[in-house]
Amino acid sequence: MAYAVLRSLDETLHRILRYYGIKGSLSVNGIQQICKLKERVLSLREFVEKFKEEGSRLESRIRDAANEAEDVIEHWMHEHIRSPPAMDIKYDLGELNMAMEEMNSIAEEVKELQSSPTPAPAVDRNKMLLESSPTPTTAAVGLEEQVDKLIVLLFECLHCNCIISITGMGGIGKTTLAKAVFEDDQVGNHFPVRAWITVSQNYQIENVYEELLLSLENQVEKGLVDDCDTKEHKLRQIFTSKKYLIVVDDLWSLKAWEDISKVFSYNEKYDGSWIMITSRDDNVIHYSGFFTEKHKMDLMDEHLSWCMLKQRLFPSKKCPSELEKIGKDIAKACKGLPLAIVVAARILSEIPETLSSWEEVAQNIRSRIVEDVQFQNLMSLSYAELSHSLRYCFLYMCGFHDDYEIRVSMLVELWMVEGFVNWQHQAEKYVGEIVSKNLAHSTAIKSNGEIKSCIVHDLVRDLYKIKAIDENYERRLSISHLDLREVARGYASTLRTIISFQRNESSLRGLRKFKLLRVLDVVDTDAYSLPASVFDLFNLRYLAFGCPMEVPSAISRLENLRSLVIRPSKRSRKYIYNSMDEAYLPLEIWMMPLLTHLVSFFDLLPHPEETTSSALEKLLTLSVVKKLICTEEMMKMICNVEKLAITYFGDRYQQDYQLHNLVLLSRLEKLTLVVTNGSLLQVKAKPVFPKTLENLTLSGWRFPWEDMKAIAALPRLKVLKLRDHAFQGHTWDTNEECGSDDEVQVFNNLRYLLIEESDLENWVVKERHFSSLNHLVLKGCCKLNDIPNAIGTFYLKLIEVDRANESLLKCAQRITKKRGIGLKVQE
Repeated sequence: MAYAVLRSLDETLHRILRYYGIKGSLSVNGIQQICKLKERVLSLREFVEKFKEEGSRLESRIRDAANEAEDVIEHWMHEHIRSPPAMDIKYDLGELNMAMEEMNSIAEEVKELQSSPTPAPAVDRNKMLLESSPTPTTAAVGLEEQVDKLIVLLFECLHCNCIISITGMGGIGKTTLAKAVFEDDQVGNHFPVRAWITVSQNYQIENVYEELLLSLENQVEKGLVDDCDTKEHKLRQIFTSKKYLIVVDDLWSLKAWEDISKVFSYNEKYDGSWIMITSRDDNVIHYSGFFTEKHKMDLMDEHLSWCMLKQRLFPSKKCPSELEKIGKDIAKACKGLPLAIVVAARILSEIPETLSSWEEVAQNIRSRIVEDVQFQNLMSLSYAELSHSLRYCFLYMCGFHDDYEIRVSMLVELWMVEGFVNWQHQAEKYVGEIVSKNLAHSTAIKSNGEIKSCIVHDLVRDLYKIKAIDENYERRLSISHLDLREVARGYASTLRTIISFQRNESSLRGLRKFKLLRVLDVVDTDAYSLPASVFDLFNLRYLAFGCPMEVPSAISRLENLRSLVIRPSKRSRKYIYNSMDEAYLPLEIWMMPLLTHLVSFFDLLPHPEETTSSALEKLLTLSVVKKLICTEEMMKMICNVEKLAITYFGDRYQQDYQLHNLVLLSRLEKLTLVVTNGSLLQVKAKPVFPKTLENLTLSGWRFPWEDMKAIAALPRLKVLKLRDHAFQGHTWDTNEECGSDDEVQVFNNLRYLLIEESDLENWVVKERHFSSLNHLVLKGCCKLNDIPNAIGTFYLKLIEVDRANESLLKCAQRITKKRGIGLKVQE
């Protein structure tokens, strides 16, 4: 992708000017050369953003030239940073000349394109089909329950105008479901006016109005729209006068919905009219004047997949018994995607109905589905709709292997160090967009409602791995089980990212060849130490390895390292929090000024020394550090940290760990404080929390409930998790947090509350307390029999309780019944 490579190159140019320009390693001519290239890059980025057509000759040339320029610069940085030149040597970076010549040639062609008049886009009538009724379709196999649910919904709402949005990934059957509802006889009798509109990416609103009007005029009495002057006015007159069901199929953008929705009346009458929308984007009508019912379609299970495949192949006869087992295997390989099942059925229908023929197809059914033209065309539409910056990020996600759940926290860091995004918030927004457009699916949600992990459908991943190869993407990224020595043979001189799942320790020996590496993740290897060559990778920004593993002092040589992650590998995860397996970070960790994220499940943070240490001013994440003594000096060394997790363990605590100094962390947003099971506290230090705190987890502390007053006063707190007897005592009365002032708001902004493993028996709450609570979880609260009726009076949407606690379950159900729709109970 030209845009992403240009963005990465721009960041590299900025870095070399800032670092080497200040150090004086570049000549005046070299600096001028870099500045000219930077101007070229910015102008080409602007150009690429205006031209979204994939695979054009110019875009591929831009990509290749930018890649070549970045390779030259980063090779130079790698070679010269370890062997500083003599005082009077200034480098010109002459190797850039060839790349610059190509950039200049491209720039001339860009000027010609920009100076020539831009032709108006042609309207593709095949892509903008509007008709009064949908085309015939096969039976909605496996969708019967969903069809019935939507029909009931259409009949239930009689006094307001509503929208049903049917969303899901491409090929999942949204249009099939909508057609089954639209063509139902009861639905036809219930709505006097019905129409079906199919809108693609390339639509023109006047044509939409014209075709929609043609389909409706013969359904209303003559003269109804004679006095109206415009098509928009005529349509609004029809929709104001008649009860209607309109299906807007294949809606792609909020802009398209805003254009189309102008003709619908939602403030002028309430007669139970409905608009049914199908879209690949969950947020395509995020805001509207209508009451909106969202229907998200899921993938089929293996049974329904086989039923659909069988129905398409044998609609009027029984499947031969000898083909049933292999047929089920083929259906399973479709991974629950109806479009894949349709393609598989077509492939099977073209071969003899014999076991040997089907077995031959089964051997490579996934690749045959992905290579199918119909499958590629339909599934590629979602990718074409992405912005340039999102495309590269999405292709990166497709590099992970089958069924791999990608942690968003990890993905965000990888995108940032790769230069795809500049800020964490921006990266998290990108993940949300990719998931909302159903190119990936969330597999876990955090307590604050954000996505915790996600996964790309296997067939989608296979399809876009082909796209990645077309984009020359593999020259920069390797996520595989291959031995690194094998990877080195192909792309050692250009590779930027290696995420290795190879268990063989010897595979790490090839690392010295990857001079431009930015990301190295070898958590799941069997290595107990990193080879010395790792610490020569000057460009390395993200390093993740398994624990226990030695962390040498040479880590400080990685001057550009931003993320250091030490996670339990598969061979050692059973040892989490086992003090016998401690591995200490070296003192040199305080000599890494760019370090932003330090995530270590086993390591102790060394105490800084005045003579050799400097504050880690860019450090934002420190997790999980053990037995941290929060001295004033230590808090100053990590003064800008936003996420902090500390674990205390052992038989006894005999020293003051000074948690009152946590208040000095003026940017702290998320804090986790854990005392492990069986630990005996001699000194129960009471933490003092900064007012910036938004997310707090306490575990094992056994504080009295009276101490909750300090937490209740936190003005920004949104998430509170109390685990493993974080507080002890029989009664929690939030009135005590108010003191003598009855007007005090208690937990006013709290959205999520978890109480897990607690001896709490009585919980007293007033209505103004927990006024914004959205999600309540009570787990392992076996002595608690009642949930306060006043809890979360307005915003509460979900209560989770243990199935075994029948009293709490009945209480939650009673509250749900009292509140009406909008509140759910989950066991």
